[in-house]
Amino acid sequence: MAKKQIILPNVPIHGIADRGKGVGRTDDGLTVFATGAVPGDVVDVFVQKKRRGHAEGLVERIVTPSSDRVTPFCEHFSVCGGCKWQNLDYEAQLRHKQRVVEDALLRIGKIEVGEFLPILGADETTYYRNKLEFGFSNKRWLLPEELNAGEARDLSGLGFHKAGFFDKVIDINHCWLQADPSNALRNTCRAIAHEQGLSFYDLRQHTGFLRNLMVRLTTTGELMLLVSVARDDQAAIERYLDAILAAFPQITTLVYCINTKLNDSMFDLDMVTYSGKGYVVEMLGDLQFKIGPKSFFQTNTRQGKRLYDVAADFAGLSGNENLYDLYTGTGSIALYLARQCRQVVGIEEVPEAIADAEENMRLNGISNATFYAGDVKKLLDPAFTERHGKPDVVVTDPPRAGMHEKAVRFLLDLEAPRIVYVSCNPATQARDLQLLAEKYSVPKAQPVDMFPHTHHIENVALLDLK
Repeated sequence: MAKKQIILPNVPIHGIADRGKGVGRTDDGLTVFATGAVPGDVVDVFVQKKRRGHAEGLVERIVTPSSDRVTPFCEHFSVCGGCKWQNLDYEAQLRHKQRVVEDALLRIGKIEVGEFLPILGADETTYYRNKLEFGFSNKRWLLPEELNAGEARDLSGLGFHKAGFFDKVIDINHCWLQADPSNALRNTCRAIAHEQGLSFYDLRQHTGFLRNLMVRLTTTGELMLLVSVARDDQAAIERYLDAILAAFPQITTLVYCINTKLNDSMFDLDMVTYSGKGYVVEMLGDLQFKIGPKSFFQTNTRQGKRLYDVAADFAGLSGNENLYDLYTGTGSIALYLARQCRQVVGIEEVPEAIADAEENMRLNGISNATFYAGDVKKLLDPAFTERHGKPDVVVTDPPRAGMHEKAVRFLLDLEAPRIVYVSCNPATQARDLQLLAEKYSVPKAQPVDMFPHTHHIENVALLDLK
């Protein structure tokens, strides 16, 4: 017997919840999380899951649109899901992101924040990413009109993976996340593959030749293309890459890798520089950063600089400080602050990232930074502090999971006068601040919007030793 479909009518949406879903409440008190809704909407919701006290579903019908609702500008918005908030006015996005951070720290975390500074919105809300990754697939996502046509189709596609369908991609014609010539380059790579009869990868059967593309485009105008293929067919690789170079001579670095694994991760693969110097150079302020195909780097360069400026302001450096930078990545924050303090010590778990940090230190003529590859919670111990001296300032920029409790406990024992906590997840930041509240106050916090039209938000918090 078919399961009965449930439609919740006339649900008023009052806020935004996890992963950008609209959140509302029915007259009888049921909390509803609705994909496709924005605050201020009144919607009918098709229920996909219902548990005690809440339901999750999709917008079936917009009964009354929000005054903040706008028309999405991307042709792929209805299926892509990458920029979930294109249907919400940007100023409204900023208001709700500010509220998300404030709720996480003040309401849920019970953190006393002296001053909550207004969110720093992005001047550029489109074409702001310096890096995009695309997948080839022999099973692209078909639109309803294609399904209704019922005729033989070319199922190959090049684009973003469809959420919930690991083996299908949405064939992207124009993406608003990366500036020219990103779209033309991707579409040409697809066209050349068809012209040369190259097969697109099958993620279920693990067959096919072309697997992935990565495009890096810097504010300095340098362009890197990385092509991942599934087998070592040198003749096919060279024919394909030569055709791309002929069509796009402005590519400053062309790299390929051969991936015979079952997963798409490329960090453990050998990179082969086919053309160019093997890296691109990006600028943050007056600092240069060499970025290779495996490098970690802020994907929004201009907002990245604003984020680092906030961190520098909160750090309050005078030139004499000993600074620890935890979860330093490629050392971008550490190097950005190095010339404003006496010395910087960075810790990062990924050895390749530390190699990048040391290379960029040399590139910029910085001599007062030291970097270590290892787990923060293991490296940060009394012997480490004895070797490098007690820090005057600690900058920490952990992954979404936040800091390990052992690392937090060591910071409490360390008693650095000042901590600058940069976070991409206000919920885990609030959890860590709760623990640090034993010895630290939070005089101010500053949200920064790095990714317009998405639910992602960064927050910088200043902690002073009580």
